[in-house]
Amino acid sequence: MKILVTGGAGFIGSYFIKYWIQKYPEHHITNLDKLTYAGNLENLLEVENNPNYKFVKGDICDKDLVMDITKGIDLIVHFAAESHVDRSIEGPEVFIKTNIMGTQNLLEAAVQNGNIRFHHVSTDEVFGELPIDKPELKFTEETPYAPKSPYSASKAASDHLVRAYHHTFKLPITISNTSNNYGPNQHPEKLMPLAITRAMLDQEIPVYGDGKQIRDWVHVQDHAHGIELAITKGEIGHTYLFGGDGERENIWIVKKILEYLDKPESLIVHVGDRKGHDVRYAIDNSKSEKELGYKPEKSVEDWLKETVQWYMDNKKWWEPLKPVADKQADRYLSTRLDK
Repeated sequence: MKILVTGGAGFIGSYFIKYWIQKYPEHHITNLDKLTYAGNLENLLEVENNPNYKFVKGDICDKDLVMDITKGIDLIVHFAAESHVDRSIEGPEVFIKTNIMGTQNLLEAAVQNGNIRFHHVSTDEVFGELPIDKPELKFTEETPYAPKSPYSASKAASDHLVRAYHHTFKLPITISNTSNNYGPNQHPEKLMPLAITRAMLDQEIPVYGDGKQIRDWVHVQDHAHGIELAITKGEIGHTYLFGGDGERENIWIVKKILEYLDKPESLIVHVGDRKGHDVRYAIDNSKSEKELGYKPEKSVEDWLKETVQWYMDNKKWWEPLKPVADKQADRYLSTRLDK
């Protein structure tokens, strides 16, 4: 099988490529990535010399490139996206261009080149937010879309485009929506690696508002496995949700990281909240469990402990990325609430 993975140098895409090559070594993978700030080829050092793996630097917004690179492909797994909510608030335009127009280019190429099997990777943020005081409510595949940020709105639009190409052009698609991912090789501007790397250096850790926003944390390995199940067992035209059975407050995550690193909670600095900050995400895995056999491999506590250890053991990977993360942290800290 010949597979095109878009955004395969990013955090989730690179993990998926390594996961898939280990599971299906006979398959051929082409990785198309623009190598923006979040793309890092060092994530893929262990496969770069594999004869069945090829990297192509390019942009999914380049129609000619996309049309050419999809020729002869059996499966497209589409990760490529601008994905940081804060960046979408600061500059929405690139999110619209990449996440919507780029996806449309891929869909059109998939249709023109023989109706290629297409799996679209998306987010639970397209569903909006859930109330804190109703813990029994969770997102399902039937939850209406209600995106609240430029990022989630652009991903919602791309989801709808994928479904439209299925219904209009009979493109064989599946979609997966997942909650907040974490694990190795995540850019240190994201909450977990930001907290881990700053705590390791005894730097202040910014936390939005009171930190009581709830996320359903899913480890990237569980997510990669879920995508594999959707591709190999999922019903064409269907959507599958993958959570980590890991609803935790952001402040709980940061405090647990400090506990694992034996660092004081005094490093926590509460800062001005994000504009339009969603208060709670939670995923109901029932459909994925019943139809695909999906189940998170480990608890949040166990996965988090392994994640902290990975960053402790891999300073050489994240140190070059630290200045970008520190610049973001400084912006957060400029709105500290303890002034």
